[in-house]
Order: sequence, then structure tokens, then C-alpha cells
Amino acid sequence: MKIQDLFSVAGKTAVVTGGSRGIGEMIARALVENGAEVIITSRKASDCEALAAELGPACTAIPADLSQMAEIERFAAEVAARFPRLDILFNNAGASWGAGIDDFPEVGWDKVMDLNVKSVFFLTQKLLPQLEAAASPDGQARVINIGSIDGQHVSDLETYSYAASKAGVLHLTRMMAKFLGGRNITANAIAPGFFPSKMTAGIAEEFREAFRVATPLKRWGNPDDMAGVALFLASRASAFMTGAVITVDGGYATTV
Repeated sequence: MKIQDLFSVAGKTAVVTGGSRGIGEMIARALVENGAEVIITSRKASDCEALAAELGPACTAIPADLSQMAEIERFAAEVAARFPRLDILFNNAGASWGAGIDDFPEVGWDKVMDLNVKSVFFLTQKLLPQLEAAASPDGQARVINIGSIDGQHVSDLETYSYAASKAGVLHLTRMMAKFLGGRNITANAIAPGFFPSKMTAGIAEEFREAFRVATPLKRWGNPDDMAGVALFLASRASAFMTGAVITVDGGYATTV
């Protein structure tokens, strides 16, 4: 019952997609700094490799474009070669697209859905042998999907495919929980609110400030906020949780 045991990820192996920046970087740092061995991936090789070099030998970069099935398969094969047993999979990679309903393009739909939903399902599928190898009734493997509060409430922004994709991720997580539980794999999701990242940097300043003011805690999320919930879901502390969505947004989605 000691906290250092309940929340420990020391010696665990983990994959963090979209791990080179933003929320993915926050999660990767938390895992490495607490003793896990981590593979990060992102489409931009230079960003991915720079962060891995900064975090040290416990972090490995394997760049990949997970919106493409061939890249999902290649990445999964490289992970399997390095980690025959995989304890934790963070499906974090994502994209967004904003446009009015009259002008919203097909590419803005397909790009977002392929990365935000399709890759979550198929990367998990391809890594199931490694997750099962690490799993037991006393120590389940973990799939942790990054959704968004935009999958829980109606946004003020016209990001149709993003909102639909994140709602899909949250329900996909529940489906995974039901059908992977018997294989000693839990599936949970995090629904972040506003965290500074390259994606949120694309939102106009007046909207970002409006989000902050409307948030009951009057601030945006920071790395500690994400690290805490990520370590909880990755550790023994959450062993009897599956199919859950933890909202980390300072109260925005439930009060605005």
C-alpha cells in the first residue's frame, strides 16, 4: 500500500505515440523520469530524435506516420523487436482541422479520422502480442487513449472531424475495455482540456484567453497535471479500472 509501489512505473516498457511534443512529451517525460523505458514516435523525425536524445538512453525514437497502415505495421514491428513485452501503450498522436461546415474539405475529415481513430485501433491491434506477453491477472498491461473534452461536449470551434474523432476514441476505449479485459489488458482514456501545444497554438489568442477565463480553475493545464493522471493510469494504482474516461480540464467541460 505504499505510494512508491502503487504509483511506480519503474522497469515498465511503454510506447507513446505523438510523443515528441505537447501532451505526448509530457507523458513521455513523466514515464522516463520515473524509471520506465519508453519508445516515442511522431511523424517529424527531427523532433522525435531530439527529445529522445534529451531524455537519455531510456528513451528511443522511432519516427512514423501512423495515419498510414504500412507505417503502423512497420512501427509495430520495430517496437516488437525492441520490446517483446510491452506494459503500456499511450495512443496520443492526433491532428485537428478547422473550417466552416459549408467549406469543410474531405481531406480535413480523412486526415483527422485516420490518425485520431484508425491508428488507435490498428496500432493497438498490431501490438496485442507484446501487450499480452506483459499481462497477467496480477499485473495487467495498459492501453491508454488520449481523447479530448471536445468528445464530451460541444465545442465553440468548428472542428467537426476532430470532435467526432475524439468522441469515437472515448467509445472505442470502452469497446476495448470490454473485449480486452479477459486478456488481462485494461483500456482507459484521458480527456484533456486546454494544454499548451502546437495544436492549441493554432487557436486564435482571443479564444484561448476565453477558455482560460471560463475555466473554473482559471488556468490552462501544465505538465504536472498530465503527468499525474498518466502515471496513475500506467501504474498499479489503477489496476481495477477499465473503460474509464478521466477528464483533465480544470472543470471546463462540465461547467461551461
